[in-house]
Amino acid sequence: MNYAAATRNVIGAAVALAVLLPAFVALVPQTNAAESTARLTKKEVKALVANAKAPDDHMKLARHFKQEAERLEADAKEHDELAQEYRKNPSPTAVKHPMSGRTAEHCEYFAKSAREAAKAARDLAAAHEQMAKQAK
Repeated sequence: MNYAAATRNVIGAAVALAVLLPAFVALVPQTNAAESTARLTKKEVKALVANAKAPDDHMKLARHFKQEAERLEADAKEHDELAQEYRKNPSPTAVKHPMSGRTAEHCEYFAKSAREAAKAARDLAAAHEQMAKQAK
């Protein structure tokens, strides 16, 4: 396998992981406001996804996916800023290897992927908010 194909495989796996991994995590009861903003563990999300029936369960998942979307948007913003810096000071190797690390193209790709993952997380949050309404 060549470097470009390996890079695409790693990038694809990273995006899939960023989108899907949070959906496989478990439930811890949260009773106060401080706990409701705490991040769920992977185990907690997995349990909630498998067993959510009550409105509170779906709202916990909705909060989780909103937090994940915010994290992904911040990651996209960081990659946008890096891309701007690399555009100002391009590396001589960027012409031969545009998707290698430390290139604007690399950062733009990750920014786009993170935004797509954030949209998917927001969609999941909206779906769980709807499920919470229907569960009442």
